[in-house]
Amino acid sequence: MDDSQDKELIVTENLKKVYSSDGVPVEAVRGIDLIINSGEFSAIVGPSGSGKTTLLNIISGLDKATEGEVWFKGRKLSDMRSSELSDLRRDHIGFIFQAYNLIPVLTVEENIEYIMLLQGVPKDERHQRVIEILKEIDLEGFEDRKTPQISGGQQQRVAVARAMVSKPSLILADEPTANLDSKTGESLLDMMRKMNEATGMTFVFSTHDPMVMKKARRLITIKDGLISEEKKKSQS
Repeated sequence: MDDSQDKELIVTENLKKVYSSDGVPVEAVRGIDLIINSGEFSAIVGPSGSGKTTLLNIISGLDKATEGEVWFKGRKLSDMRSSELSDLRRDHIGFIFQAYNLIPVLTVEENIEYIMLLQGVPKDERHQRVIEILKEIDLEGFEDRKTPQISGGQQQRVAVARAMVSKPSLILADEPTANLDSKTGESLLDMMRKMNEATGMTFVFSTHDPMVMKKARRLITIKDGLISEEKKKSQS
């Protein structure tokens, strides 16, 4: 498969995940069939405990399904060794978390370049790509600051930049606006949508934030571990 628009990036088939809580089985995901195409800007929505984060974790290979399959660019995750799954996440998936997950002892530039460092990207190229993406997120000149010295909204922008700078096929964002005020959250979403339109990078959000739902072009509603509704919106 190539990375062009309208190509299947992620396919799940009869995906199920059962946890044990004090010896009692809990069905977090109960049989999800889903296709995410390249270039989508989609949101998986539903209340806490509906299975949203579990689904993202399985899609990314961070967690294993109890039953069913996931394909990423035509490759079945269950056929991959743990090292191959690690490489897949490093090279093809960017993660954005509600808690930012930045490294406080590192500068903004060092946080953003971290994945590229693991990928073996040369130092000069890493620096150039960091400077370019800092302009995109309106943090030009912040590269030498430590992350505790900047605001929460600026930290989440750095987290977005870190996820995107290595040019992955897919960005998975788990409640990315949860710790932000509405104005900052909207600005961040507008920036991500602009990057989606400019690069064709695929975004999948897990959220119950109405602002994210408004900005997404496809809403996938999950209730009790099952997809209960899907809605596609225009390119407005």
